[in-house]
Amino acid sequence: MGMNIGGLLASRAQMMGDKIGFVHGDRSISFREMNNRANAFAEFLTDKGIRKGDKIALLCKNNEDVVAAFFGAAKLGVITVMVNWRLQVAELQYIVEHSDAKLLIFDEVFSSVVQELIQLVNIEHVLTRQGTPSLEEIYVKDAAEPVYESIGDDPVLMMYTSGTTGRPKGALLSHYNLQAASVGLSHTIDWWEQDTFLMVAPFFHIGGFAPLITNVHTGATMVFMEDFDPIAAWKIIEKERITTMMTVPAMLAFLLKTYPIVKPDISSIRNITCGASAVPAPLILGFRKLGIPVQQVYGITEYSGAVTFWKESQHVEKYDSMGKPVMQGMLNVVDIETKEPIGIGCVGEIVLGGPQVFVGYYKNAEAYEAAVQNGRFYTGDLGYIDEQGFLYVVDRIKDLIISGGENIYSAELELVLGQHPSVAEVAVVGVPNEKWGEVPRAFIVKAPEAEVTEEEVIHFCKEKLASYKAVKEVVFVDQLPRNAVGKILKSTLKDVSVLTS
Repeated sequence: MGMNIGGLLASRAQMMGDKIGFVHGDRSISFREMNNRANAFAEFLTDKGIRKGDKIALLCKNNEDVVAAFFGAAKLGVITVMVNWRLQVAELQYIVEHSDAKLLIFDEVFSSVVQELIQLVNIEHVLTRQGTPSLEEIYVKDAAEPVYESIGDDPVLMMYTSGTTGRPKGALLSHYNLQAASVGLSHTIDWWEQDTFLMVAPFFHIGGFAPLITNVHTGATMVFMEDFDPIAAWKIIEKERITTMMTVPAMLAFLLKTYPIVKPDISSIRNITCGASAVPAPLILGFRKLGIPVQQVYGITEYSGAVTFWKESQHVEKYDSMGKPVMQGMLNVVDIETKEPIGIGCVGEIVLGGPQVFVGYYKNAEAYEAAVQNGRFYTGDLGYIDEQGFLYVVDRIKDLIISGGENIYSAELELVLGQHPSVAEVAVVGVPNEKWGEVPRAFIVKAPEAEVTEEEVIHFCKEKLASYKAVKEVVFVDQLPRNAVGKILKSTLKDVSVLTS
């Protein structure tokens, strides 16, 4: 018999029902109470005619109602769609329409956006967390544990990819996917039952949502933070005796910068995990001086979360790597053209296997069949594995620049240029060139009050890298184009480069 991820919360409620599992401001909720809320929400969905395979969309910040809605829906086989609340109305319209969501739950702070949205999209049911009717009214019902309507490989969560090259795709994750991901995290990232976990990474990212499942799996206490503010985060860490948290590098930078201002008691912190991109060495070393180990993960939505992990107990000198596969994870690197495995230290496409591989792209079977072959997910990321089994991610295949027959990795150039004191942000793309096919062009946002010329940037690059790798052109801009989740839109920069070449 298969498993239902909703049963994870029910089991935790049976095992330690009185333990406080969820804290949000001055509100504390036990695992038993949360499971009761999930059951009441499941009954509400049933009364509304929402059944197995239907979708509900959540336009919510990190809070306890997301937990009740997700686990309640999961028990019925209803698929939860986590919606990025940073999106513009037109982008929200696409996701709500494409997902076929029958119910939209939203935070009161998004009321004006939703009022505009419902004029554009036909949604059967709309529910606010704080309004009328509210979720609190639903929770008062005494509902029994429902009969689980979905198991195993059935999809239970839909998360939309960031859409840096076109419309975002709805990645479908199954009950098994989420269970396997939680096992991988709890057994390799060292998240324990005794932890008090600060939930600050947004739930619409897999890096924010995967810890939710893992913490229910382990029985840890979660403290919700709706919006990241470094000073407020330090105060919560001290007050709630936070032991660990999931972050992105920008959060770490703000926390490190504001630590001398707040000077909080950080004696409770065991470690901080960081994902989304490689953690710069100065951040790792800065937190090490505070006595806080930083461990990093390389994660992908389509892999249900973490792919690999690195922590200091492995090898301190390997912090520039993405580490080794999580438990149950399978990884190798193949030739881009032949798809055959390649040797140690050779750059190729990163391919993933195991129970974490997602089960589909909603309404896009063609894209899924191109990405997943024989149960293996071809990530589109370029990397290599060293002699000790550590993974290094060097670029995206679509960002690879081929100049005069030589491969140039934009990520390597960006790493080098980012070390220049006058460079605040940088993105490198390939520019068409009659002689070389392509040459690298850097788009640079200068640091405040910095003065630097194109010639100085190119010279700096040549001092650090082989001459053929160095950028050939530099364009200074006020800002880099980004999507709603902050990823740089290199496709836009490439379009500009083609027009100006």
